[in-house]
Amino acid sequence: MRLNVATLSRSWQPTARRLRSRVVTYGCFPAGRSVAPSGDSGHDALWRMEGVAMRDHEVGTRERWLAARKELLTEEKELFRRGDELAKKRQRLPWVPVGKEYLFDTEAGQKSLAELFAGRPQLMIYHFMFGEGFNLTPERQGCTGCSLVADHFDAVIPHLNGGRNVTFVAASIAPLRQLLDYKRQMGWGFPWVSSAGSDFNYDFGVAFTEDQQANGAEYNYAHVEHPPSQREGMSTFVLADGVVHHTYSSYSRGVESLMGIYQYLDLAPFGRDENDLEYKQAWWRRHDEYPSPQP
Repeated sequence: MRLNVATLSRSWQPTARRLRSRVVTYGCFPAGRSVAPSGDSGHDALWRMEGVAMRDHEVGTRERWLAARKELLTEEKELFRRGDELAKKRQRLPWVPVGKEYLFDTEAGQKSLAELFAGRPQLMIYHFMFGEGFNLTPERQGCTGCSLVADHFDAVIPHLNGGRNVTFVAASIAPLRQLLDYKRQMGWGFPWVSSAGSDFNYDFGVAFTEDQQANGAEYNYAHVEHPPSQREGMSTFVLADGVVHHTYSSYSRGVESLMGIYQYLDLAPFGRDENDLEYKQAWWRRHDEYPSPQP
């Protein structure tokens, strides 16, 4: 038996037409575009409280559901085991000493990369795109995609710091005062440092010179013909015997590991529900820019 979901509920419906073409996308940029459009197309793709998209879905008995759920559970457990194996391989990557000195502007003054560890042996740095990226405005120069990622930071940092001895900071190529102003607008508390004036973002594969933008560069371990001036990413470091070592970096869709929202959506009835959008990130907004539900 198949049941049209629209006969069950009137809770969600797209506000505008379904777009005919789709663009395969990863990370903060749609594939084939240097910058995601910042006009009304994303707003057209938003959903509001009026009805549900017409879709067919199988309806069955509790017994049939339970049998299918147990079968799925076997696959879920295997996926978890595979994830554990990949994590161990990630941790076995060789540590590469960082020989270059990098200086960062912080709220406590200028600091070296080693000083960013703040007395802990492990450091995670999110490469936050600022002045480049998705849906920028003159008042808000922080990439919307990176802002969505950053909304997850404050809740987890106490557990990283206190429970696992890991320091977490964001770093951007922009004056510190601009970063702090945007941080205030967004209501965030996580440490955010400026790498402007250093080669840090360039050396770790998330910023590109004008020559690289024109002639190509490596991003996410592959050649990109015309990269934008910045891309998103995450890098990790360890401080051992007084020496900073680079241990891991992840880019593009790899930063989804920091986006808990997708874990929630993957459990929701409609999942990520991005297939009919012009590009997969079209629904992204800063957390105070979503329309309020209608009464």
